[in-house]
Amino acid sequence: MLLDLYSFGFRRSGIPSDESGHGGGFVFDCRCLPNPGKYEEYQALTGLDTAVQAWLEAKEETAMFLNHLKGTLELSVKRYIARDFERLMVNCGCTGGQHRSVYVAEKLHKHFAGYPGLSIQLTHTEQSFWPVSSQSQER
Repeated sequence: MLLDLYSFGFRRSGIPSDESGHGGGFVFDCRCLPNPGKYEEYQALTGLDTAVQAWLEAKEETAMFLNHLKGTLELSVKRYIARDFERLMVNCGCTGGQHRSVYVAEKLHKHFAGYPGLSIQLTHTEQSFWPVSSQSQER
């Protein structure tokens, strides 16, 4: 089964369209997390940068949010594989699609990597709008 992960910005592109015809999947609003983009030192960075990751991981609500998402998705992935579904679309959105949604999508990608019967495709829809940053451009 394909886990089709997206990070996106509500302000720019909105929720990604489901081109598969299966009707979409989950949309998680990461705007409930504290926003590193409000601070000048993080504005030219993304959720791929270690400074942004450390900042988010220092916030108690980040771990709580991720744990809830992982639990929900583990249940769905397990059942979808058992039912021979072909695809599950998971969208993680924040205001600009640069910090929080990218961080969460990357964490979900890492969590599900190597899951039996699962392949993962990760797309950061707003990447072309990101400021140039050494770590952000590695992908």
